[in-house]
Amino acid sequence: MKILTVDIGTGTQDIFLYDSHLDLENGLKMVVPSPTLIVHRRLKEATRLGLPVVLTGATMGGGPSQWAAEAHIRAGLPLFATPDAARSFNDDLSAVAEMGVQIIGEEEARRLSSTVQRLQLCDFDFPAISAAFAAFGVSLSSLDAVAIAAFDHGAAPPEISDRRFRFEYLEQRIRAENRLSAFAYRADQIPSILTRLQFVAHSARDVDAPLVVMDSAPAAVLGATFDTVAANASRKIMVNVGNLHTLAFRLGPTGIEGVFEHHTGLLTTAALDELLEDLANGSLTNA
Repeated sequence: MKILTVDIGTGTQDIFLYDSHLDLENGLKMVVPSPTLIVHRRLKEATRLGLPVVLTGATMGGGPSQWAAEAHIRAGLPLFATPDAARSFNDDLSAVAEMGVQIIGEEEARRLSSTVQRLQLCDFDFPAISAAFAAFGVSLSSLDAVAIAAFDHGAAPPEISDRRFRFEYLEQRIRAENRLSAFAYRADQIPSILTRLQFVAHSARDVDAPLVVMDSAPAAVLGATFDTVAANASRKIMVNVGNLHTLAFRLGPTGIEGVFEHHTGLLTTAALDELLEDLANGSLTNA
């Protein structure tokens, strides 16, 4: 059995090819720049060259790509984007337009001058991953499954903040199914509010294997529970500290007992220790 697994982060995408014929430690691994970082670098180069840019393709992770887009606009250079690509920066297209991005239709994007630099947005580039493995004599033509993890805050209505919408989603999933795997979905079961994961599934539509997607932080915590020390503890706190978001779960015999999420950049070691202590004492169930 072969399963391609990809964790799409802010700085890197971590790729692991599970092969049941090999010991787990001998599975093939790649750590390469994240899709949003690749877009960031290409946008920075276009800015350096003074080129107008049009963004097309899918809704994907933001962060570095948005920072580069803002710098491109501050440099006085035109930045166009189709609606789906623009939603990589904000689900509210009016907010994207306020950034200075010119929202245009697909047909208008195709009619732009050839002098405009074209960047195709996509979180999951299977042809690129397949080609990278092929360079080392490894074929991905007979996969049994594909599993992809990515952070998706959900498409919040304009009147609701992304943070509040995210917290409400976390609460709803935990109340519906009190287990970490509640944040995993088959390709045909992804909620419509999870637009980034929807586009990940769309990007994988030509892969001849079942697809499972999952929120990256619960996926990391779920994986950590298989550690022998963690597995033997009846109650534990598991923390995923990402480049942009930190998510912690208090787990007990009945499942998830508490959770908090925060922007990593707003946390200090002391603040994190305090939040974890509150989570351990049961005085913090959601933050």
